[in-house]
Amino acid sequence: MASAALLGFGCALLLPARGEAAGAAAAPPRPSASAAATPTRAATPIATATGTAPADPDGAGTLREGDSGPDVTELQERLLRVPDVYRDGSADGRYDGELRAAVARFQLWYGISGDETGVYGDDTRRALESRTTVDGG
Repeated sequence: MASAALLGFGCALLLPARGEAAGAAAAPPRPSASAAATPTRAATPIATATGTAPADPDGAGTLREGDSGPDVTELQERLLRVPDVYRDGSADGRYDGELRAAVARFQLWYGISGDETGVYGDDTRRALESRTTVDGG
């Protein structure tokens, strides 16, 4: 008898209630109580020269493949001081695939997490700056 009741209860959970089947496609599912209580984190807009853009999840000042300039040159100079991380790399100020691979290698070898692999964000910057210096600064 108990198994019949359990089987009936299980079927009731699987089958939609009367009138619910037709309206199920039209009505979006409601979030569960735990999903409704969990806040979502939206990117905070930051002011830029061209307007507002979402904040970088890896921190302000993040460098990634495609970037260029003096900050990239400083990154390259620092990586050249870490043995075998950016071997034969150049300090030309361009964040290319070779530099991305060197940053990823540095992150892996020194156990850095928190930034995307191959992206020079806040966590990677702190770790590299604590281990290196650059000339003139």
